[in-house]
Amino acid sequence: MEIEAWVWWLIAAVGLGIPLVLTAMPEFGMFSAGAVAGAVVAALGGGIVAQVLVFVGVSVALIAVVRPLAARQGPRTPRLATGIDALKGRQAVVLERVDSSGGRIKLAGEIWSARSLDAEQVFEPGEKVDVADIDGATAVVM
Repeated sequence: MEIEAWVWWLIAAVGLGIPLVLTAMPEFGMFSAGAVAGAVVAALGGGIVAQVLVFVGVSVALIAVVRPLAARQGPRTPRLATGIDALKGRQAVVLERVDSSGGRIKLAGEIWSARSLDAEQVFEPGEKVDVADIDGATAVVM
């Protein structure tokens, strides 16, 4: 019993789909889709040359079109703030009077030098302030 060409193409499509699942490389999925297109051509009575040309054409077209579109979408995960970026926007407690010339706050369990964002603002010990920025080793608060 001879297996028809379209069945071989479907076996190839499944074979190319396995590495897609195991490695998460979308190129294998595109080759698998090309193999399905080759199976369609074989089922419609196309010769081996037409089958291979359709397989190559569909695979290359998908790689040329889909990959750049997917790359443009990029990862949608939010960027994790670390270091001083993670301190911006946090709340702190004033330890020593803070004005435009200086003072001390407790921020994220550490004692920081601080100054007020607005030259007119003065914060007394015990007050809660928001960290607007970090300037070197000084927290700028408001």
